[in-house]
Amino acid sequence: MTAAGHALLTEEYETLFKKERPIVVARIAAAAAEGDRSENAEYIYGKKRLREVDKRLKYLGALMKNVQVVHQQDVGTARVSFGARVTLIDEEGCERIYRIVGQGESDVIKEGISVDAPFAKALLGKSIGDVITIHRPAGELEVEIQRIER
Repeated sequence: MTAAGHALLTEEYETLFKKERPIVVARIAAAAAEGDRSENAEYIYGKKRLREVDKRLKYLGALMKNVQVVHQQDVGTARVSFGARVTLIDEEGCERIYRIVGQGESDVIKEGISVDAPFAKALLGKSIGDVITIHRPAGELEVEIQRIER
């Protein structure tokens, strides 16, 4: 996992665990104290939100349990590797920038694509100037690597 991704996910975990979850639990307790829970929208919504928070906490906890953080100084720029920021030019001349990130980081880091994604796998190990054909459900996309940065 990248250091930036690790920091963002750790911050999200801490916020959910220390701030959001206690607020949701307090709201559920207050709604439950009002009486009939079967028609109490605040209670029903609170229970649903608590399940969502707990599910996310469980996912983040499992994701970060055995994580190995890769620091930017460890990322080379000769070939596309984990943690690299890659600038591509597609067939139409449009520039696209992606960072190869770890599982679970792609939704947190802007322009991040998971190292496990077929798109990232096609880029790994390639060098500046290489032209790669990416196979996607929408059809093939041909891209050329313009820059590789930390």
